[in-house]
Amino acid sequence: MAENGRRGWEDEERGPGALHHGFVLMEALLEKLKILNCDQELLEKHNMKPLSRHYFVSSPYLAANPGEQFYVFTIMAAWLINSMGRSFTRPQEDDEPTATSANILAELRALGVKVDFPPSKLKSGSGEHVCFVLNALAEHVLKRRGFSFKRPNYPTETTEEESVMDDHAELMLNETDHIVEEDDEDEDNLVDLEALTLQSTLREAAAVAASKPDEIMRSTLDVAKWNLEVERVLPLLKVTIRTDNKDWRVHVDQMHQHQEAIKSSLHEAKGYIGKLEEDISRTLEKVSSREKYMNKQLEGIISEHRAAQAKLSEVRELYQRASGGVAQRTRLLAELSEELEKVKQEMEERGSSMSDGAAVVKIKQSASKLKQEIVRMDVRAGVVAHMLLHAKLKHKSDISFHMHASPAV
Repeated sequence: MAENGRRGWEDEERGPGALHHGFVLMEALLEKLKILNCDQELLEKHNMKPLSRHYFVSSPYLAANPGEQFYVFTIMAAWLINSMGRSFTRPQEDDEPTATSANILAELRALGVKVDFPPSKLKSGSGEHVCFVLNALAEHVLKRRGFSFKRPNYPTETTEEESVMDDHAELMLNETDHIVEEDDEDEDNLVDLEALTLQSTLREAAAVAASKPDEIMRSTLDVAKWNLEVERVLPLLKVTIRTDNKDWRVHVDQMHQHQEAIKSSLHEAKGYIGKLEEDISRTLEKVSSREKYMNKQLEGIISEHRAAQAKLSEVRELYQRASGGVAQRTRLLAELSEELEKVKQEMEERGSSMSDGAAVVKIKQSASKLKQEIVRMDVRAGVVAHMLLHAKLKHKSDISFHMHASPAV
C-alpha cells in the first residue's frame, strides 16, 4: 500500500504523462528488437511466441503472467548482454529472481548506465523499470553494431487527381432488387445468373422497342473515350456471391482450417510439454538428491533426536506419576487448611468476646430485665391479692346481710 502511494506521488511529480511512459518505452524496445532480428535469433530458438505491443507493460487492464514475463525478460537480457561481446550465463527457471536481477543490473552499471532502483523492481517481469533495462541494453547493442537512428526525410507534397471510383469496388448481389428464389434448401444462397441475364435482356429489349427511333441513330462519341469509360466501369461489374454459413462446403473448409490449426498448436504444445517434462524431471532429481544428501548429513542428529525423545517420554511418565501423588497431597492440604481456618475463626470470636466484656454486659442487661419483670409481677400479685381480699369481704358482707335479714321475715 505504501509502495503504491509512493509510486503515485512520483508519477505526479514527473507529470501526467508518467503513467504512459512504459508504453512509450515498450514501443521503442520493439523497434530496436526488430532491427536486432530478435524473433529469429532468440524467440524461435526457445520456442517462444512473438512479443505483443504491450508485453512488458504493467497495467491492470492487461492480462499477464509474472513468472513467464520474468523468464522472458531474463532470457532477452542475457541474449542482449552476450550480443555485446560480454559473457553472461543464460538464466534458468529455477534460479533465484533477486540474484538474477542483481546480475543484470551489475552488467548494466558496468556499461555506464545510471541505475537508481533496487533489483526487486524487476521481479514482476513487467513495468517501466523492465522496459528501461531492456531499452538500455538494446541501445548499446545497436551502438556496438554501428546502427543509429536518423531523422526521417519527408517527401514534398504533390497534388494528384483523386480517383473517382475505386478499382477494387465490387457489386454485391444482395443489394439488387430482384433475387430468384430456388426450391432447394442447400442452394438458397446461390443466385441464378442465367435468370438474371435473361431478365435483364428482356428489359433491355422492351426498352429498345419502346424507344426505337424512326431513323438509325449514329453515335457521335469518340472510341478512345468509350474504351476508357469501359475500363473504368469494368471493375464495378464484378459479381461476388456471398457464401452462407449453412453450406456444407463452408463447414468442410472450416474443418480443414481447424485441423491445420490443431496440428500446428499440437506441435507447439508438444515442444512446451516436452520442455516442461524435462524441467520437472530435472527438478525431481535435484529434490531426491538433496533429500538423500540431507538424510546422510543429518543421520547422527536424527539418532540423537530420537534418543532425546525417548528420554523425554520417560521423564514425562515419571512426572505424571509424581504429579498424581502431589495432587492427592494438595487436596488433603486444602482440606486441612479449611479446617484450620474454621478453628482460627472460632478462636478469634471467643478471644474477642472474652477481651471486650460483651458477655458481662449481656448478663447485666438480662439481670436488670429480670428485676423489672419481678417488680411488675409483684405489682400484679399485689393487685390480684387486693382484688381477692375485696371479693372476700364483699362475700362476707353479703352473707351476714342475708343472715340478719332472714329472721325478720
